[in-house]
Amino acid sequence: MIVYCLNILPIYSLENREEFFREALDMSSKGEFIIAIEKWNRYLEIYPNDPAALSNRGNVRLILGDPRGSIEDQNFSIKINPDELDPYINRGIAFEALSLWEEARTDYSYVISKDHENFSALYNLANVEGSLSNWEEAKELFNRASENNTAFPIARSSLALADYQLGNLDNAEDELRKLIRKYPTFADARAALTALQWSKGKSGEAESNWIAAIELDARYSQEDWLLNIRRWPPSPTSDLMKFLSLK
Repeated sequence: MIVYCLNILPIYSLENREEFFREALDMSSKGEFIIAIEKWNRYLEIYPNDPAALSNRGNVRLILGDPRGSIEDQNFSIKINPDELDPYINRGIAFEALSLWEEARTDYSYVISKDHENFSALYNLANVEGSLSNWEEAKELFNRASENNTAFPIARSSLALADYQLGNLDNAEDELRKLIRKYPTFADARAALTALQWSKGKSGEAESNWIAAIELDARYSQEDWLLNIRRWPPSPTSDLMKFLSLK
């Protein structure tokens, strides 16, 4: 006799569905990504056409090292609801993880065409242009991003770094000093100012800023992290590495 084992899924009310979604989202927000992916998988077994859940699961898949799986989820989310912009940004980030710069650029540019002040798309597109060595374009985009979100100092620091790469050292130094005055524990600005001061022969000031920077975030001593994760331009990265080689 053949016995068929059926996977009977429970019927959820709207209230329970919302609670189920919030549980998965809460695990994602807390960084409990293994639990989160299990909850998103289970949720999507029951509600396979929920574009927000698909996009959120795609984000978790990217964090867990599956950018292609993330792109699949974002593609499906966009197919269901093409007017929602977040999945385009999320897919662009996954494309960046695979160094698919043109694909990422297309997604971010589309978002900006629909929402000219979208900070995330502007900032991420600036990083893409930097990765393609288009530093003038990157500078303009970092500037627009910083103007549209004045409470996010990484955009202003990236703007200063783009100026640094382009040889506008005085502008870069002024911006970095302003950032440090406003955010004294902002490691990125202190590390960048370290490199810039060292390049100008101000070794004492460079040393002082480096002591603060490395205590705040030790990753700034890692060249690969600076270039490929933080996405610093090559000139300030090279100067910082030269400064460190003398220590």
